[in-house]
Amino acid sequence: MNSDFLDAHQRHWQDAEQLFSANRLANADHLYGLAVECGLKRLMLAFGMPFDAGRGRPQKDLDRQHADGVWARYDAYRAACQQGANYGLPSDNPFRNWNISQRYAHQREFDQGRVNDHRKGAEQVQKFLNKAFIEGLL
Repeated sequence: MNSDFLDAHQRHWQDAEQLFSANRLANADHLYGLAVECGLKRLMLAFGMPFDAGRGRPQKDLDRQHADGVWARYDAYRAACQQGANYGLPSDNPFRNWNISQRYAHQREFDQGRVNDHRKGAEQVQKFLNKAFIEGLL
């Protein structure tokens, strides 16, 4: 299968929002993280991230991270690209306490505050993608 970070972002975002509305916080939280990972990787591509099309992944190991790591990595590409000037994320990474392995955690460990923080971070990425589309970057 081919990688399509934008489509993956959109479906993870939409499903996370539906689960959030249904108070299914654990799975919403997980999908907010995946939405952020995919959305930021799509923006990173637009800002010059090298991509291995044959393998369907970023070329550099440093760029093959999930939401907790890609948030910081994103800025290396954004800052190096003139078009990235108005796409800066807050330096305080809301996904610093998110990890891909939390898909195995019990749902009682996901409280409203934690998920709200992740949702806000994912919403910021969603807004940047919409802006990039309007500005012709995507």
